[in-house]
Amino acid sequence: MALLAAGKAGSSTTGTGAGPSAAEEEAGKRRGRVGYLLILPGFIFLLLFFALPVVSLLATSLYVKPEGADVGQFVPALEFGNYLVVLQDYWPAILRSFGFALIATVAALVIGYPMAYLVAVRLRDRKLLKGILLVLIIAPFFTSFILRTQAWKQILADEGPVVSVLRALALLPDDGRLTATAFAVICGLTYNFLPFMTLPIYANLERLDTRLIEAGGDLYANGFTTFRKITFPLSLPGVMAGTLLTFIPATGDYVNAALLGNNQNTTMIGQVIDSRFFRVVDYPGASALSFLLMLAILFLVILYVRRFGTKELM
Repeated sequence: MALLAAGKAGSSTTGTGAGPSAAEEEAGKRRGRVGYLLILPGFIFLLLFFALPVVSLLATSLYVKPEGADVGQFVPALEFGNYLVVLQDYWPAILRSFGFALIATVAALVIGYPMAYLVAVRLRDRKLLKGILLVLIIAPFFTSFILRTQAWKQILADEGPVVSVLRALALLPDDGRLTATAFAVICGLTYNFLPFMTLPIYANLERLDTRLIEAGGDLYANGFTTFRKITFPLSLPGVMAGTLLTFIPATGDYVNAALLGNNQNTTMIGQVIDSRFFRVVDYPGASALSFLLMLAILFLVILYVRRFGTKELM
């Protein structure tokens, strides 16, 4: 009987100790309230400068122009036909924008991944050289975006060194040119957004445990197999972040197409939106194009993340 009573008392004591006390519950609630207060400024910022502008953009895209109204005068309506009109008129520019952005993203990945691997893995123990190369990677950010793009216009000029070498090697006709072409626009996009690809991959590879690469060699895997089975899969979060940071802004870019293109077969959707807003003063059409671009990018990003995403990004 004494043992039974002691067992009951012990179980009662254990059950009481397992549950949180009133003071602990109150402390947990207080921490929760503090957490909500900490995220409140960010939530208000997103509401004022993202959510409300998007709602305003959607509303403007449905406006109509009354009969006899002056340029730039529109009234609120629910004219969903604006979307069909801009799609019929500008679908080539939309497809071209996504095509240029895709090619530039792939080119930036091919160029940026070896750079990131060299700095993050191969030069991990050479701090000075590693720091110098990191500065060189982010050095383009020290100058204006427009100046960097304008520099490519000089590099690819008809009298420039690149065209001269290509003509000497018979890779470019005597009357051929690189400026005002799709090639020039893609070069500008790749160069300007290359750091956005390289830095996330570097940040991921910098945490890579090199003993895993050594283990692959111990198991008689060659360099390519080790990269395919170990290095690249472990760097996928960085690759995912880099491709998104490159593809999304490159799709809506208009500076490269405006400075390096020919305004005919190189026109990107950013140029069209800029023209509809500030030159034609067609606010509903420009808003409809902007909203369509945002929805298309969001749809592609969701598909991309669901297909190739990792647990760190989902």
